[in-house]
Amino acid sequence: MRRRALGRCPVCGETLDVTRLSCLRCETSIEGRFEMCKFCQLSNEQKDFVEIFIKSRGNIKEVERELGISYPTVRGRLDAVIQALGYPVERERDREDEAEVAARRKSVLDSLAKGDIPADEAIKLLKQR
Repeated sequence: MRRRALGRCPVCGETLDVTRLSCLRCETSIEGRFEMCKFCQLSNEQKDFVEIFIKSRGNIKEVERELGISYPTVRGRLDAVIQALGYPVERERDREDEAEVAARRKSVLDSLAKGDIPADEAIKLLKQR
């Protein structure tokens, strides 16, 4: 029986080094230090989730149905996988903040266009976050 390779140390959680590769067919072995793929470093639960997500072609409703979990849970697991792969996760709050900033800037530009505020004040307001 073949087992899944561990991607992280079961003691400290750090990434494991692969130091030996071997061919089952011809029994050739290669030793050295090899980099593991990012996906190998995911937990087994995360790997299973990614497999279902890909099989479902990214259709969150399909993932919900297959795993029997809610939309927020699917999104949470997807965000955890994205983070585990080393990418930043855009939070809903970040998108809301960006929308607020865009609306405020549009308001300033509208006020400037109408002549309600002078250009120097508009510049000052646009520089504020």
